[in-house]
Amino acid sequence: MRTAATIVVADDDAAIRTVVRQALQRAGHEVRTTDTLAGLARLMDDGIGDVVITDVRLPDGDGLDSLPALLARRPELPVIVVSAQNTLATAVRATEQGAFEYLPKPFDLNELTAAVESALQRSGNEPLAQPPAAGDGLPLIGRSQAMQDVYRLIARVVPTELTVMILGESGTGKELVAHAIHDLGHRRTGPFTAVNMAAIPRDLIETELFGHERGAFTGAQARSTGRFEQAQGGTLFLDEIGDMPFEAQTRLLRVLQSGEFTTVGGARTIKTDVRIICATHQNLEGAIEAGEFREDLYYRLNVVPIALPPLRARKDDIAELSAHFLKLAAAEGLPEKKLSQPAIDQLAAHDWPGNVRELQNIVRRMAALAREDVVGTAAVRQAMEGMRVSTPTQGEAQGLALAVETEAARLVASGEGGLYEAIMAEVEPPILRAALAATGGNQIKAAALLGMNRNTLRSRLESRKIEALDFRDRG
Repeated sequence: MRTAATIVVADDDAAIRTVVRQALQRAGHEVRTTDTLAGLARLMDDGIGDVVITDVRLPDGDGLDSLPALLARRPELPVIVVSAQNTLATAVRATEQGAFEYLPKPFDLNELTAAVESALQRSGNEPLAQPPAAGDGLPLIGRSQAMQDVYRLIARVVPTELTVMILGESGTGKELVAHAIHDLGHRRTGPFTAVNMAAIPRDLIETELFGHERGAFTGAQARSTGRFEQAQGGTLFLDEIGDMPFEAQTRLLRVLQSGEFTTVGGARTIKTDVRIICATHQNLEGAIEAGEFREDLYYRLNVVPIALPPLRARKDDIAELSAHFLKLAAAEGLPEKKLSQPAIDQLAAHDWPGNVRELQNIVRRMAALAREDVVGTAAVRQAMEGMRVSTPTQGEAQGLALAVETEAARLVASGEGGLYEAIMAEVEPPILRAALAATGGNQIKAAALLGMNRNTLRSRLESRKIEALDFRDRG
């Protein structure tokens, strides 16, 4: 293993260059920095650098656009791309242009250091697989940190034929992820065929998947093609795979192992040419222990798991998701609306047990019923009246503590001072805004809700530059 190397960092943010240089020097590497593409090109021409870390946005150009030319000159050079754009399109485009790794800003310094070590250990000079260009109109919305790992995994599996298992609660957008993998991959010109295992009667699943011949059973008046045959050359999406009957699981496993199948009542074998993507909200490991799901099928399907975060873990995306749903509602003929910041804060205060699907439902309701063009907190409360609220589990509470602890560790590693205030500046404002949103800006009620007196609340609001008047009901 190489313990020292020269790392080139290209970023126009002096603070980021300093923090990254310190972290990599602590790892025993020499670091050269530049703030422009021209500076990066000069270092490359001089043969300097074992690994490059570059931002997408540089003053004299786009770091991703310049990547193919850089790799043409030095094809063995691993390039780690960082970006504050934080979208699925950026992650896919980074992979498309030949990046070794993509990290969204703000990134964890330990993760960056690990990526550098992995790049230094990469053996061989084989070119990376190239997925197609991402283009516009991608179905996944959100730039939160919770979605970045999802985007990076999608970017990695798009150019492959690996079987993907999408995990997540109901309403998190599992079928959207399956569509994204299909639409960005080389099978995008083929069919995308989806089948929901939970919606098919148990005795019809095999004929639904594999088709049947005429006379195969009572009522089979003609030959019927199954979903495997319909999906030839494309992608077969098996939704709610955990609801597949045990006997049908055996047949599916046989098809995956042999690469061919026969229709129900048929004798001719048909070669399969499909990519399999599965999804479930169930705990399949528990189903295996209970004898309800085949362990060998589980390992066949769970080659690359992609875990979708629930909406409560990506509340930073609520504003962008809501704006997207309002645009969709307007395109369908509903009045054009926008959300006020207090309205967004009130939406963020909800725990969203129904996830993104529930948010879309509420936003459509507000688009249809709210009278004002800029929707306020009163309209949000009216739309959300009667919604169910879930109680955070012990694991979710521990997850919050872990998130705070992780952020604290990042700040310590960065060498920044004022650790306590930096954490409180992140944690306290959403708590204060949630209390004001829940009480319509009434400071007495908000103070009681928070368990503090009114003077303390007023002081905290002033220090965080939060105006209680912004949360008052209007109209």
